[in-house]
Amino acid sequence: MRTIFILFSLLFTLTVNAASHKELPAKGNLSLQVFDNANVRFLPNTYPSFSEADSDGIIHLVNGRIILKKIQIPDYQRDVTVSLKVTVASNGDRWDKSGSCFVLPKNSAVNLLSIAQGKNKFPEVDSLKLENMVGIIPGKNYLPTIELMRFMTPFGVGHYSENDDSLSSKRRPVYIPKWEKCVQWEQDITDLYAALKGEVYVGIFIDTWTAEGYIASMELNIKETPIACEKLIRRHVEPLMNTVYYIGQSYPDIFARKSVSADFVLPKNAKNVRLKYIVTGHGGHSGGDEFVQKKNILSVDGKEVYSFIPWRDDCASFRRFNPATGVWLIERLAAYIGEDGYKTKMVEEPLASSDLSRSNWCPGSDVVPEEIPLKELQAGKHTFTVSIPDAQPGNGEELNHWLVSAYLVWDE
Repeated sequence: MRTIFILFSLLFTLTVNAASHKELPAKGNLSLQVFDNANVRFLPNTYPSFSEADSDGIIHLVNGRIILKKIQIPDYQRDVTVSLKVTVASNGDRWDKSGSCFVLPKNSAVNLLSIAQGKNKFPEVDSLKLENMVGIIPGKNYLPTIELMRFMTPFGVGHYSENDDSLSSKRRPVYIPKWEKCVQWEQDITDLYAALKGEVYVGIFIDTWTAEGYIASMELNIKETPIACEKLIRRHVEPLMNTVYYIGQSYPDIFARKSVSADFVLPKNAKNVRLKYIVTGHGGHSGGDEFVQKKNILSVDGKEVYSFIPWRDDCASFRRFNPATGVWLIERLAAYIGEDGYKTKMVEEPLASSDLSRSNWCPGSDVVPEEIPLKELQAGKHTFTVSIPDAQPGNGEELNHWLVSAYLVWDE
């Protein structure tokens, strides 16, 4: 009798629990090919500031240096993970160029598209505060563009990768079996799902000034949890700052003279607040901000929350993607295996420009955002500030500048 009672109680408990957990409907995984070998290039005679969507649904902005497309992402009820895959190859541009994959904020009336169409302008700025650098922080009816991925094109991968090209073949080090045909990056951008769901415009910008430019592809992959009752964690994305010069913006060397701040309001229901920060330093001359270590200091309400030196010293590992890079011969004393064991002699070894360490990037690399938890941040109005105290001014053709983008993510 006792056994029957226990079994009955267990069955009753399972039935009640099952009834209390609503099974969330599945929408299934999604793989969306946004761009497929699309040309990003500078063609002012073909592409004005804004061109209507072509047969592939691609809109060309700023003379073809931006490609933009409207997409639809389902509003999932189950938990999801989102990954972004970007592939780039040279179509004739041999140089390392800044690149950015982005989404236009849905609740920003003013954005890159409406500005290119001539419908809007960037909000007016305090000329003393921001030195007339428009569009880098929130303003009236405007939120900065949300960066999905920062990347740097390598020197000529694809177009200059054929081994029968006399110059490229002579530049190839002995430890590289072949030049790669393209470069590909993939990042987990699940935190940005809230900015992507529904109908949005996503795009790719490459800072090319050649008619050949680059060939770029972009793919979004969304995986839905197989667990029927795992409810989606609702997140909010709050853009704070973006100094990438997508459209009508100058090279941002402002950090050489002052810090840049942006205000935001944190609601009462915000939980698990995190700051995402993407940064790369530029200025390709000897001693420029591309090649010199500079500390970045991030503050909220005047209190430092994070500081670091954005730097990469593994750029030689990307050599197979850089067939068109410049090469010097460096003399050094080398050890080698001779007939009677190790010997030494002076040799000349190639050193490529793409091998040199840089400010948080390498030719052919993507840039992973820094993530800073803001656990103690209370609801209310706050000010976010970026300081780069030792940044150098642009100095004309030297073009020292820092590309910074930042946004907040919190659970609702």
